[in-house]
Amino acid sequence: MSRRTPPSLEHLAMQNLLSHPALANSALDDLPMLLFPSLFMEAYIGGHKEVLKAMVQAWPFPCLPLGDLAQPPDLEIIKAVLDGLDLLLSNKERRNRWKLQVVDLLGEHPGIWTLGYPAMAQISYPGFPPGELRASPWTGMGEEQPLMIAMDLTIAHSPKDDLQAFLLQWAWERRERVRLCPRVLEILSDSSSETQKALQVVNPDSILELLVSKLCLGETEKTFAFLLSQMKKLRILSFCNMCAHLDTSSSPNFSCSSFQLGAHLGQLQHLQEVRMKEIVFLGGKLPAIFRSLPPLKDLFLSSCNLQEADLRFLSRCPCTRQLKHLWLRNLSMKSFSPELLRALLEQVASTLEILALEKCEITDAQVSAILPALSQCSKLSSFSFYGNHVFMDTLQSLLALMARLGHLNESIYSPPVESYVATGNLDPDRFFQVLAGLAQDLRDVVTTPNKIQICPGFCHLCNYFLYYFLGPDGSWVLRDEEFHNHEALAG
Repeated sequence: MSRRTPPSLEHLAMQNLLSHPALANSALDDLPMLLFPSLFMEAYIGGHKEVLKAMVQAWPFPCLPLGDLAQPPDLEIIKAVLDGLDLLLSNKERRNRWKLQVVDLLGEHPGIWTLGYPAMAQISYPGFPPGELRASPWTGMGEEQPLMIAMDLTIAHSPKDDLQAFLLQWAWERRERVRLCPRVLEILSDSSSETQKALQVVNPDSILELLVSKLCLGETEKTFAFLLSQMKKLRILSFCNMCAHLDTSSSPNFSCSSFQLGAHLGQLQHLQEVRMKEIVFLGGKLPAIFRSLPPLKDLFLSSCNLQEADLRFLSRCPCTRQLKHLWLRNLSMKSFSPELLRALLEQVASTLEILALEKCEITDAQVSAILPALSQCSKLSSFSFYGNHVFMDTLQSLLALMARLGHLNESIYSPPVESYVATGNLDPDRFFQVLAGLAQDLRDVVTTPNKIQICPGFCHLCNYFLYYFLGPDGSWVLRDEEFHNHEALAG
């Protein structure tokens, strides 16, 4: 007959506390530190809100990784935790013994709750390595350090979810003592009052990635600019569909705003990636905005009405000298001097790994001008020339060069002008004649299937992009991919 293992004293003690919540407040002060993680986990799983409320007030570690217990965190449990924090914030006598500084909802410490109290004590949180955590946020300081809630945040007309809506309001009501610490902040609202209210409870020093869409700088510029200048650790900055709400882009105030925005961006010395799409005020203002940027790794510009002066600036400015990824999309360059694009590619040739020149109305003369610069891009692994229609001779010269680049794994091109009829529609017979001619040219140089791909366009009936690539026998093979897999090409 097998004997059941009797419960341990630790287990009995935890069950006693869970069964008698009224004992929690007094008993937790004497509870060994090593029991806190397992007791909290049992209380969370069992929904013992009163015990959780008491445990938060006595939590002996700088960070409470609540997001690692469940994703997304349970709203009712969060409310119980915040109730405990409210009691602690209002209890001045207990503050000197308070260790908790961060409630982490990100859920990026897998297994932390089963690793024991040493691992819990060493946990870090966004923006602060373990060595920067104080033993207590309330001792040895002239001012109280605010409690921090680590969570990614979206500011929009409608809250992303009930949890974010509740936390935003909770933090706003306690904005003198609480800060939200997002690593990723998305501003998707065109309401200046709504945006400014939310920004007042955000800790900018924790933000690593910022996405701004539909924000009108003229209305909320002061708050946003100040916040931006404080994002010292920012790595990725994305602006999309933004306006300035000024009468004309040539007004003195507009130029001043661009210069001020550039000054704030210049303070972000850890910035690595800038993405700008549908920015109506960018044309002609790029030098003022980008003038002080640190060397970037990624630059994405789409539908921004660039002018020659902007491209000339990019070919000379220090921020592009170390680019690994360059995307230029939906930018009309047909009237630009061919030498400008060549100069830009020469600037980035030694570091560039991904290059997209899509739907830029690039001319045959411009392609001829950039061929020597492209031949210097020895690290280039991916290239897209989709949406630019040049003549067959020009495309043949481009493909012959690209096919010989040693590191190139894939490249995409639109059919040449000879494939289309006067109405602009693709003619199947002409297109297949073109493919036959290209196959003859490439039969001895193409070594991998995706190295050269011809994309005639998007099929709206089947929601697919169509690609032709050279198979092992030298013939073209049709492949299709769903729309979402090549969103960049569709843009």
